Amino acid sequence: MQKITPFLWFDNQAEEAMNFYASVFKNSKVGKVTRYSEEASKASGKPAGSVMTGTFTINGQEFIVINGGPQFKFNMAISFVVNCENQNEIDELWTKLTADGGMEINCGWLTDKFGLSWQIVPANMGELVGTDPKKSQRVMKAMLQMNKLDMNILQRAFDEE
Repeated sequence: MQKITPFLWFDNQAEEAMNFYASVFKNSKVGKVTRYSEEASKASGKPAGSVMTGTFTINGQEFIVINGGPQFKFNMAISFVVNCENQNEIDELWTKLTADGGMEINCGWLTDKFGLSWQIVPANMGELVGTDPKKSQRVMKAMLQMNKLDMNILQRAFDEE
């Protein structure tokens, strides 16, 4: 059992979200689903038999989802950072996560069709922006011009003399 598990609140889209995220990321799977009982249905206003909670796993990281109602919405105060090994992985995840109503934001950020925020970044991003102040400044300047990050452009900015 992992120590900390992200818990994602949806109105009615928890099952759709689990299936979506499991389809986007390699090494992922949908886990257990629980359904609203008659008693829980009365308390929540959700139909008996509909999905209450579920689990899914991405690369060994478990997530829990709930259909809790419309009271709470995702915002950019919480996001998931995905460290990508190459540009193909960045491109693939970017395309899948922005599909069907997702939105591109700048500097490697996006929101998916559920409004959940993601940062799709090169695995070496910490090195690119955190080693040398002059190099970091060049990388940041290049990054501020992008929505989806381009590893080659960031690396060239880092390598400039």
